[in-house]
Amino acid sequence: MRRMRVAGVCGAAVVAAVGGVAPYAAAVDGGAVGRPKAGLAYHGAATLSGGRVHVRFTPHNHGPSALPASAVRLRWSEPLAERQVLPDGCGRAGERMVMCRVGPLGTVGAGQQIALRVGLRGTPSEVLLEFGTVRSGGAPDDDRERRRQRVLVLDTGDTYYF
Repeated sequence: MRRMRVAGVCGAAVVAAVGGVAPYAAAVDGGAVGRPKAGLAYHGAATLSGGRVHVRFTPHNHGPSALPASAVRLRWSEPLAERQVLPDGCGRAGERMVMCRVGPLGTVGAGQQIALRVGLRGTPSEVLLEFGTVRSGGAPDDDRERRRQRVLVLDTGDTYYF
């Protein structure tokens, strides 16, 4: 039976509205006064085995504002393999990064689960996975500690929860 381990999480992430996968880089901007605020955290699990990472997570909006659209950036401490098969709504955004559309979220509540498997170059013994938020014309959060969430995943085949 596999052991279950709980991964430490450094902060939570905050999301602002972004329409789709392609315009992520162009959509990044700073917050403006008067925009609605929303706090988004990602809760799920990750497993690393033989250079493959399986991640599944659900975005949770902790309010106080609803998000008509949102996106999450997943960044790995190790480079990704050249070829990736990603689910609809997700796209490669660099050597170590994938962006996924989260969709609309109510004022307080959970969104749809996102699951993806990525291959890493080589077979590292561990990988640091960082969830971040792409900010765009929607909902900035002034709390810098809630903008990122990190999970250390070891190549043990164990599931790390966050």
